Amino acid sequence: MTEASPGIRNMYTGPGGGAYSGPGGGMYTGPGGGAYTGPGGGMYTGPGGGAYTGPGGGMYTGPGGGTYTGPGGGLYTGPGGGLYNGPGGGLYAGPGGGMYTGPDSSPYMAIHPPWPLFAKELRKIGKIREAETIEKALKEIGWNN
Repeated sequence: MTEASPGIRNMYTGPGGGAYSGPGGGMYTGPGGGAYTGPGGGMYTGPGGGAYTGPGGGMYTGPGGGTYTGPGGGLYTGPGGGLYNGPGGGLYAGPGGGMYTGPDSSPYMAIHPPWPLFAKELRKIGKIREAETIEKALKEIGWNN
């Protein structure tokens, strides 16, 4: 089994940030980028990809997956989860959080696609409430793409 590698999933738009669209950024569509659809990319649907629905993938609903609702999962609402809004959580807007917009020496990391794209992918699989939660958090930090 090939597991997706965690990528920076904060909302910093500067170099290296999760919302940066240049090389190495979370929203970069070229090789190695979080929005890249080829092997190793955050939007790749094959094994090891952020949009892969099989074991170890960013859209996998089982343990260790980006759409897992249990502890440590991308859709978990408790501490350490992707939908947790406390320190270290995916919806936390402070340093180390997934919604943080500043440079961060210890950025939030996750295997699922970048937040704006993750919300779209969640809608495709019927996880509307979770997508809306993410979209609301994005709106609160001023993201409108």
